[in-house]
Amino acid sequence: MSKQLFKYTGILARFILQQNRLRIPIWIIALLLITLSTATAFKNLYQTPEDRQAIAQTMLNPAMTAMVGHSNGLDNYTNGAMMAHQMLLFTSIAVAIMSILLVARHTRAEEEDGQIELIRSLPIGRLSNLSATVLVVSGTNILLAFLMGFGLFALGIESMDLEGSMLYGATLGATGIIFTVVTAIFAQLSENSRGTIGLSFAVLVMAYLIRAIGDVSNETLSWFSPLGIGLKAEVYVYNYWSPVILLIGLALVILAFALYLNSIRDLEAGFLPSRLGKIHASPFLRSPFGLALRIQRTGLIAWAIGMFILGASYGSVLGDLESFFKDVEMMQALIKPVEGFSLIEQFIPMLMTVMAMLCTIPTLMIIFKLKSEEKKNHTEHLLSRAISRAKLMGSYFVISIGSSFVMLFLAVVGLWSASVAVMDDAISFPTLLKAGMIYLPAIWTMIGLAILLVGFLPQFTGFTWLYLVYSFIVVYLGGLLQFPNWMSNLSPYGQIPKLPVQEMDYMSVTVLLIIAVVLTIAGFFTYNRRDILG
Repeated sequence: MSKQLFKYTGILARFILQQNRLRIPIWIIALLLITLSTATAFKNLYQTPEDRQAIAQTMLNPAMTAMVGHSNGLDNYTNGAMMAHQMLLFTSIAVAIMSILLVARHTRAEEEDGQIELIRSLPIGRLSNLSATVLVVSGTNILLAFLMGFGLFALGIESMDLEGSMLYGATLGATGIIFTVVTAIFAQLSENSRGTIGLSFAVLVMAYLIRAIGDVSNETLSWFSPLGIGLKAEVYVYNYWSPVILLIGLALVILAFALYLNSIRDLEAGFLPSRLGKIHASPFLRSPFGLALRIQRTGLIAWAIGMFILGASYGSVLGDLESFFKDVEMMQALIKPVEGFSLIEQFIPMLMTVMAMLCTIPTLMIIFKLKSEEKKNHTEHLLSRAISRAKLMGSYFVISIGSSFVMLFLAVVGLWSASVAVMDDAISFPTLLKAGMIYLPAIWTMIGLAILLVGFLPQFTGFTWLYLVYSFIVVYLGGLLQFPNWMSNLSPYGQIPKLPVQEMDYMSVTVLLIIAVVLTIAGFFTYNRRDILG
């Protein structure tokens, strides 16, 4: 390709860095703090080889393999092997999310806003913006890889040597770069940022599911997932560098294809064909509710299918999990039997917690779509008609509340339908439904927080995602890392009774519902009073 196509790429890269002078450091610092603090916690909690081998026994069952990945280090579960096995996959997902959001922001989102058209009116190369974006985001991943590697080694933890620590960081960096170029591809295929992010997240979810199925049933299948390839490095066990090299090689091939597509694509166009709309809008589409639902329809359908598949993937391993509990005495010693409940039933609350938090993501995206529409000046156009702000926000709120029920219900149906096929004595559907639906007040509290921030402080809506990540860490990993109870109690998910093992706590659920209502009312009130961005 001609050098003219990349003219002033460096200047654009510096401009992108200036725009993200706070965003990128926050991502890097957050990922480093979570990883380094977790490594230190593992060292303090499991100080003897016997303690670590006891935990390794709990990781042998198919459900945990599907959740965190396969590892060859379970026979000698050192601090390093434990860290890589239990944290590398989830940290890789967080790095992938960071990369997807950054690339989408500086490609399709800026193209939608007309910023790329303004830049292209200057003597800037046709491929300069995409190249600068990939350069900055890839550089961010490389910087994170080095900081993560040296940071883990600096902890001085036994079995976490320099090579393993650098490979840990390199695996994260390579995963981030892969999803950087994958998002760059979808930025050419889709016509808007919503489609770019949606398709990229769909690939991320599919990568997780393919890896999960492969790790449980057929390891060859895991090689078809970027996340699965990263885990093949066997960090702190065998330290294979070839998976990292493979990921970088794939990224270069995908990047070349993305640049080619960008070179032949018309500005503001996409390669995925758009279906022609109707000449006259239906009565349903003429309402704020219908419009809000229509512009998010594709994403909601994709998330619904994904949640059903996720539930089914967890349910499919419950049959093997049951036999595992029966055969491994160590597992029965670690999970104290509760009278009247099987060990499988005691495992259900953990699955429900994870699925509930994942179901929260699309419900928050619906609320934040209102902010996105406002930023694009679409909201101002709607409010110039006979539509009140309360009705407009209420449309998104109703869709979000309805989606929370649908997503959680489909996840439970998937879990139950797959478990019935693999278990001789499956848990009844009403029991699973109650164990899942009890998390609705927690999701609604998160929705209320999102409503409040959109109405009062729209520039700080990112705090909601940080709060969700905090909830995942303290609720899901809190028991493993032995965090104090007050940290879990700060999350709405930590207030939910663990059905069917625990008794129903009406007081906690009622308090969450009240908090959700108060936050929502405050959000509507402040949205009606603040200025709309124009």
